Amino acid sequence: MARSKANKLGEVERVYGILRDWLIAARLRPGEFLSEADLAARCRTSRTPVREACTRLMQDRWLSRIPRKGFMVAPLSVRDIVEMYEYRRLLESFAAERVAEFASRSQIEELRAIVAPENDPNAELPAILSANQRFHARLSELAGNQRVTGQLSLTLAYVSRLDTLCTQTVPGWIGHGQILEAIESHHPAEARQAMAAHIDLSRDKMVKLFSA
Repeated sequence: MARSKANKLGEVERVYGILRDWLIAARLRPGEFLSEADLAARCRTSRTPVREACTRLMQDRWLSRIPRKGFMVAPLSVRDIVEMYEYRRLLESFAAERVAEFASRSQIEELRAIVAPENDPNAELPAILSANQRFHARLSELAGNQRVTGQLSLTLAYVSRLDTLCTQTVPGWIGHGQILEAIESHHPAEARQAMAAHIDLSRDKMVKLFSA
């Protein structure tokens, strides 16, 4: 029985991972209806793991339930984007401030290396977006607060989907230079302010792209 339960949990985890990846990559589009039978066929599993995985995704606010019919990918609105970036600003301003207090030379160099593609005129958009995700994720890890890291991981997944849905070109890219300068100078207040400004500019750009 224990092995059966473990296998079931493992299958739910597998399906959850597949569906989450599809959501982040916008293979499942906002507002799209999802039936358990169709998802089970696509994931090569039964409906029970799909149902449990979708219930978890509802808790993460990726999906909503349609009674007696299935699930729907949560629609996006300008208000959703603004609220998400407000929450992100709280988390990341804290992280930038904390890291600026004690970042070592090697940690700063690591962060600079991560975002190197954004200063490369030949870098393509996927590389820049990947570097951006890694920078913000690594910064939260260096801050040393697991709750912030966990919440930011989910928030960055939402941002990644927005990038896929809305961002088509590199021009207008918002770099991380001021954040890194404040961290390198060990000025926590300046790092917090630089991160807040960075998030606000990213929010405004995303709202403009989404509304176009």
